[in-house]
Amino acid sequence: MAWRDSRRSRSRLFLFISSIILGIAALVAIYSLGNNLNDEVNNQAATLLGADLEILSNQPATPVITHLLDSLGDQRSEQRNFASMVLFAKNNGTRLVQVRALEGAFPYYGSLETAPISAGISFRNKREALVDETLMLQYNAKVGDSIKVGDLNFAIAGKLLNAPGQTGFSSSIAPIVYIPLQYLNETGLTQKGSRISYHYYYKYSPGVDVQKMMDGMRQRLEANDLNYETVARQKEDTGRAFSDLTRFLSLVGFIALLLGCTGVASAVHLYVKEKVSSIAVLRCLGVRASQAMFIYLIQIVGIGCIGSLAGAALGVVIQQFLPFVLKDFLPVQITTAISWIAVLQGIALGIIISVLFALLPLVSIRKISPLNALRVSYEPQRRERDPLKWLVYLLIVIFVYAFTYVQMHNWKQALSFSAGIAGSLLILTSIARALMWAVRRFFPSSWNYLWRQGLANLYRPNNQTTILIIAIGLGTALICTLFFIQSILLQRVELSAGANQPNIVLFDIQTKQVTGVTGLARQYGLPVKETIPIVNMRLERVNSITGAESLKDSTSKYSRYLFNREYRVTYRDSLTASEKITEGKWIGKADSSRLPSISIEQNYAKRNAIKIGDTLLFNVQGTEMQTVVGSFRQIDWKGIRTNFLVVFPKGLLETAPQFHVLLSRVPSQEVSAQFQQAMVKQYPNVSIIDLGLVLHILDALMSKIGFVIRFMAGFSIITGIVVLIASVLISKYQRMKESVLLRTLGASRKQVFAITALEYWFLGSLAALTGILLALGASWALAHYIFDTPFHPQLLPALILFLLVCVLTVATGLANSRGILNKPPLEVLRQEE
Repeated sequence: MAWRDSRRSRSRLFLFISSIILGIAALVAIYSLGNNLNDEVNNQAATLLGADLEILSNQPATPVITHLLDSLGDQRSEQRNFASMVLFAKNNGTRLVQVRALEGAFPYYGSLETAPISAGISFRNKREALVDETLMLQYNAKVGDSIKVGDLNFAIAGKLLNAPGQTGFSSSIAPIVYIPLQYLNETGLTQKGSRISYHYYYKYSPGVDVQKMMDGMRQRLEANDLNYETVARQKEDTGRAFSDLTRFLSLVGFIALLLGCTGVASAVHLYVKEKVSSIAVLRCLGVRASQAMFIYLIQIVGIGCIGSLAGAALGVVIQQFLPFVLKDFLPVQITTAISWIAVLQGIALGIIISVLFALLPLVSIRKISPLNALRVSYEPQRRERDPLKWLVYLLIVIFVYAFTYVQMHNWKQALSFSAGIAGSLLILTSIARALMWAVRRFFPSSWNYLWRQGLANLYRPNNQTTILIIAIGLGTALICTLFFIQSILLQRVELSAGANQPNIVLFDIQTKQVTGVTGLARQYGLPVKETIPIVNMRLERVNSITGAESLKDSTSKYSRYLFNREYRVTYRDSLTASEKITEGKWIGKADSSRLPSISIEQNYAKRNAIKIGDTLLFNVQGTEMQTVVGSFRQIDWKGIRTNFLVVFPKGLLETAPQFHVLLSRVPSQEVSAQFQQAMVKQYPNVSIIDLGLVLHILDALMSKIGFVIRFMAGFSIITGIVVLIASVLISKYQRMKESVLLRTLGASRKQVFAITALEYWFLGSLAALTGILLALGASWALAHYIFDTPFHPQLLPALILFLLVCVLTVATGLANSRGILNKPPLEVLRQEE
């Protein structure tokens, strides 16, 4: 019976399920990406690390550490990483880069990919450098040109195309320059206070359980302030990082699927209304209510299978392009093999969720009595409360929560996401109902007939107002919110770099260079906003608890990170404009009669269980210094300024080894370039951060992230369009009698055309306006509560999106009405008999 009944309605039945195809496609593509990414991370983890073991330290190796490093193995390479300015001799171009001074055969797995290929090996034994490909293009450098690192010139041996763990994003933030370690001291960049990280790489014979070996040495390594990384940990860390990405993308795809399912529910509802008389006749012939419901449930399940298969096939195609979309964020090369597990997951998900949403209108079939065959034409169907329908609602809520929980593995986050989806749908539905009520309540009777007719269609029977406002409104809200958030982040940085803010930072200035550097800045007409001394130290003890005792005691309230880090502190006698004392008393000058009083950032103190009056023993590069916590500070982290977790009073650290940071402002890029060139030539150890470049990189980063999210949000938008087309096609059959009646009463094709256009213009404008208003509200909340920044929306792009949605809605509605408008009324009626 299900097969026979579907003969005349199969095209419309497929429209019901076409709404979920893109949602299924998105999820299959993302699941396939996640599975392939997981496989490649497992296969390429050793290549990402480049070795079996990496030991990391922020301090030069002491004799004790040297002995420990020697005991770990003989096949070892050493690399030292630090930030420094480089100068391209060809055109005097300067740039802050990440210098890697390498000695040994690293990487042991994979290679330094270079052009020419031989450069990755040949540069190690000569005074040559490998320079990031993007950096060479930026400064028009060629192989054989000269690059100055510190006091030493290096010939460019080749372009660096890829290095272990490097991504397109990381290279744009900090381009890499490799030099041989044997020449590092000659560059003059390893001065007292220089911020250098030390990396030691080891290769072992196959079969050695490196992770087990390092777990046994963990306490010994931590006692010497050494960290380690193994292939097993690299797999775990990389897999966790990118599983978060695929979970996020899965949730975006799931939103598109839920959006399509609202279309399924609406379309099946209209389909069931069409079938009321047929179902009533079946009931007269003895068909039970449950049998009648299952006849149409079989149709939905069958079409759901077809739709899910189509979505899975489309997802396999889309998955071929996702690695290209995400290439700047992925550390490994990903294959585009078909993941059959992902395909099966997508098909099962499509069938389950389409049936769940279709059940909402289908359960009402049980309430159709045989008498409906007689009275349906003149007696409106009464709405009754149906407990089974509430059970279906409960199943849908449970399914959405379960799916979200599987993605997030956190019940609170899953509950928040599910509540957010439910809240958005509820708000959109409420707005749609409110608009329909307002149009009916305050109907403009004085308007032109065509306008009145188009507006009245918003609340007449078989209207599409609610479903279209939900579908188009939610898609519009996603795109608009994304754009507003991107604008918020960029505005925040731009505000931080306002007219009175520094836009250039010089660091690693040695004490003896302060006078010369500030003089050079003034020579170029640059104001010296601040010159801040910075002292490196480590925390040895809090009250009577040492770092070693805290590490051994698993119940200690003090975190490992409190002791196992290097503190960069400053000293001064007053607070800055970005600081405010929240507890205790600020003392700006040291008093020899009592312990020095220090100030700690309040959130850091709270996280690490530090209280006012606690005593802290610091190791200031070999000299112990006992202090007491005198105050907590609240810091405004916005703006280009130096902020510190720990601040000492004056009169205590002036003679300690230190370096300085200088903040200034350049009026133009030309002056900035000239100043940087002069600074690199006279003080090559001084590094410079140009905020203009930072803003450019940030803008590029936001554009890339925005493109990825827009790519995924596009599934929701296109799903909304599909729902719109399906709804319009279905409503065409519902509106057919009205259009024919208007034509019969003498209305011209142009008048019916205008009424149709106005109806869909109202629908499109209301849906788009609702989505934009939701986006404005959500973005304001994010700006106010999350980013703590003023919200000044750019309305022009929102206006353009509004017009595009309206035009698309009208165009779709008119395209589907042409079949009725271009034929005589009698011919249309005969076709429907």
